[in-house]
Amino acid sequence: MATETQVHVGLEGIVAAATRLSSVDGQAGELIIAGFPLERLAPFATFEETIFLLWNDHLPSQSELTELHQSLVSQRQLSALTLEVAQQLGREQADPMDALRAATATLTPLADEKATAQRIVAALPTIVAAYWRARNQAEFIEPRSDLSHAANYLWMLTGKEPSAEQVRALETYLNTVVDHGLNASTFTTRVIISTESDLVSAVTGAIGALKGPLHGGAPGPALDMVFEIGTADRAEEVLRAKLARGERLMGFGHRVYKVRDPRAEVLAGAADQLFANDGNRELYELVRHVEQTAIRLLEEHKPGRKLQTNVEFYTALLLHGIDFETDLFTPTFTISRAVGWIAHAFEQRTVGRIIRPQSIYTGDRNRTWVEVAER
Repeated sequence: MATETQVHVGLEGIVAAATRLSSVDGQAGELIIAGFPLERLAPFATFEETIFLLWNDHLPSQSELTELHQSLVSQRQLSALTLEVAQQLGREQADPMDALRAATATLTPLADEKATAQRIVAALPTIVAAYWRARNQAEFIEPRSDLSHAANYLWMLTGKEPSAEQVRALETYLNTVVDHGLNASTFTTRVIISTESDLVSAVTGAIGALKGPLHGGAPGPALDMVFEIGTADRAEEVLRAKLARGERLMGFGHRVYKVRDPRAEVLAGAADQLFANDGNRELYELVRHVEQTAIRLLEEHKPGRKLQTNVEFYTALLLHGIDFETDLFTPTFTISRAVGWIAHAFEQRTVGRIIRPQSIYTGDRNRTWVEVAER
């Protein structure tokens, strides 16, 4: 007896890969990165340590860390073509993710894939900074060899020596969002690599997937909502009005997590430290009050939905705290996530099989050709 083939829309529920890179448990609110619960890694590791961990499955020794740093430093400079693409799109006020995708596509794959991976990761912050400076009619700032990956990115954006608190906040953010299961952009990476294409093509394709608002998201509106509220005494009034109009409360609810997003937990802690030493403490306290009020009202208006704080809520606060404008949020996310994409590409290489799901034909089968004059 023939059975009807089931279509898994969006590949929902389909397991397409085995990975050691990250584990997402939405019911328990747990995210494990290469064996480490997120809260035991993100606030402590440098981003270079996280890169090495994901690519090599162990923490680096001091000599290994130094070697990685030197390799990345040597790749920070852009070719004339890549720099011109980034700057021209900045001058044209192009969408930042369009600029990042276009400039990344100009990177040249090397014969050694590890060197290509380092080239991509080292180049992305320079691309974003070159675009951003040109967009704001400012001179390009050369990368520095004496700064870490995160500190150098802050330097190239502003030309100012970043504070230790700013660097730590950015490193915690980069560590927090480096990998998150088999999401759309990561799956895109694996599909492209499975065809035996190159890393530059895979990362360029993943950037295109991440640009979509259903995936990359938009952390900025979460902070816009806080600014609209303005003071703690207005939080309930404004949020109740939004819910009554059927509006979504930005920064709350996640497709996977049914409890508080563990990334929000880590970034809230990072924001606490940043705003205690290097920022507007009143804004931090307002954000915490808005969060508590929103969770209470969401449970009241949508009981049982379990709409808890997601990563966007504290991403917005933390990146705002290090003086990033909202248009820099998703490109900065990309600078981190590219490391995870590349780690997945390395894994997919070992599988040695093209990813090719099936489809079910639903169209007509017996159409008759009609010449154009008779149509």
